[in-house]
Amino acid sequence: MNFGFDDTTAELRARLLAFMDECVLPAERAYEEQTATSGWGPPPLLEDLKGEARKRGLWNLFLPGEEGAGLTNLQYAPLAEIMGRSPSIAASATNCAAPDTGNMELLAQFGSEWQRKEYLEPLLNGEIRSAFAMTEPDVASSDATNISTSIVRDGGEYVINGRKWFITGAMNPNCKVLIVMGKTDPEAPSHRQQSMVLVPRGTPGLTIKRGMKVFGYDDASHGGHAEVVFEDVRVPVDHLIGEEGGGFAIAQARLGPGRIHHCMRLIGAAERAVELMCRRALSRSTFGKTIAQQGVVQDWIAESRVRIEQLRLLVLKTAWLMDTVGNRGAHTEIQAIKIATPAAVEWILDKAIQVHGAGGLSQDFPLAGAWAGVRSLRFADGPDEVHKRSLAYRELKKYMD
Repeated sequence: MNFGFDDTTAELRARLLAFMDECVLPAERAYEEQTATSGWGPPPLLEDLKGEARKRGLWNLFLPGEEGAGLTNLQYAPLAEIMGRSPSIAASATNCAAPDTGNMELLAQFGSEWQRKEYLEPLLNGEIRSAFAMTEPDVASSDATNISTSIVRDGGEYVINGRKWFITGAMNPNCKVLIVMGKTDPEAPSHRQQSMVLVPRGTPGLTIKRGMKVFGYDDASHGGHAEVVFEDVRVPVDHLIGEEGGGFAIAQARLGPGRIHHCMRLIGAAERAVELMCRRALSRSTFGKTIAQQGVVQDWIAESRVRIEQLRLLVLKTAWLMDTVGNRGAHTEIQAIKIATPAAVEWILDKAIQVHGAGGLSQDFPLAGAWAGVRSLRFADGPDEVHKRSLAYRELKKYMD
């Protein structure tokens, strides 16, 4: 395993670091102010940032193959880490924001020719946004086979009924299509009951009911997290993605890259938290000496550095495995980073907040919002307990007779 930067990665890192320093970080305060007054739509300055990112060749970096930048997971990892220093802006400005990233990967891999033309192309161009509707309020969604939304074929159409929530991006008026997962055959084996269909926004019977808050944050800059109701929603049968009964397998293929992308960005969030923690500790004094001289604070800083270095190596190993043996071959490592990274970065952010005192809880620093986002990732793409259960079983299986 060689985790050194190749020439392509080194060049893109330099460009991206310059973009962050010159465009993204200076825009954070204005971006936040515009978000507060732009409703669920994107802040006006986002289009300027997107244009600048495209001009600098920093566009669709997440997507391998001809549709995207053609980078490997190992090449993309240090770039996503840089974006993680200001994820709400940087990921959107470079067209590398969830849930569009996963949806674009899904359509590129499983979409039909017309589906790619109608939705993948405008997503790649940053002209529209999308949502992925999987989680439901009425069942324990930690088990994806519990999904109760029904997708029933009626002649040349599918009829969809059900309720979803925490559907990221669905509040955004630029969200033009939802990828909906539901049951097409409740009598099939548990992992063959589900299918995915495309539902254009504005389809009769589709209601975006309300925005969901996360620890009081509405995440409007991401297009919010919506509760969505489907009442006799009809779409043509060619809106099916892949085959009937293939929804669970498609979801797993979609979620693997999404999980590592989250972890890559979280390392960047942790790095910024340590930077802010150190600057704050050096600038404030208590009981006759700087906060940085307090032993407990030094312990937090040292422990944070150790945890970041451990996480980065594990994420890079996972990226390397995904590139060399595929997502299935890297399954154990993908689960390991999904368990370890959010929990460790949550701890680091908590200590950075503590060092900032009351300011750490406020809107004057990015720490409280980052903490809320990181804490939610211990649910998103599967809760900790499900990943631990699966990972433990894989370990035990090695020793079963």
